Amino acid sequence: MRSADHEKSRRVTLLTAWPTFRDPQPREPFRPRRTLQSVSIEADAADWALSVAGEGEAFGRIFDRHYSRVTRHARRLTENAADAEDVAAVTFLEAWRRRQDVRLVDGSVLPWLLVTATNTAHNVRRARRRHHALLERLPAPSSVPDHADDLGDGVAVSAMRSLSLADRQVLTLCVVLGVHDHEAASVLGVPHGTVKSRLSRARRRLSELVRSNTTTHTREGTAHGA
Repeated sequence: MRSADHEKSRRVTLLTAWPTFRDPQPREPFRPRRTLQSVSIEADAADWALSVAGEGEAFGRIFDRHYSRVTRHARRLTENAADAEDVAAVTFLEAWRRRQDVRLVDGSVLPWLLVTATNTAHNVRRARRRHHALLERLPAPSSVPDHADDLGDGVAVSAMRSLSLADRQVLTLCVVLGVHDHEAASVLGVPHGTVKSRLSRARRRLSELVRSNTTTHTREGTAHGA
């Protein structure tokens, strides 16, 4: 009988003490941290849906969010800052005009914008070459040389400008943006295997051009030093 009373008393003591072993504050469920990139993507998806419906203010927010990035990318592919700004302007104009057909990648419109900027820069450079060819047929006027023309853009940037449009497109998506092969294929509207082969070819050509340009610059520097 004493043993039964003792066991009952021990249980009462444990039940009384149990709350002290529990966390007095209930823990909230784990929530992953929201990064700036995730917030931007969420905002893109929401604003783009409104833009497709014709809301200009939502498109303005997308413009403010990505204009700097698009302009920096365009600057790598054009000869001067004015051309880069023109490319960015045309890119966003095309985005608004073709908003029903734009493909988002993981909720972001940036990959489409950069590919469109790449295409536009290609057209700008082609038009500039035609313009230069026309000017070469005219008598050369006497002018004072602009020393700013002597400033280089860097070996890698110059090499990328020399690549074909298809090579620049795939490098923009897969190397500059880090987009996956499958997503790049969706943006470009080509099979996955085509993106892989283009990317391999573009990387090889870019590497060859960088080595060639580096060797040329080194030789020119040595000649000037002599």
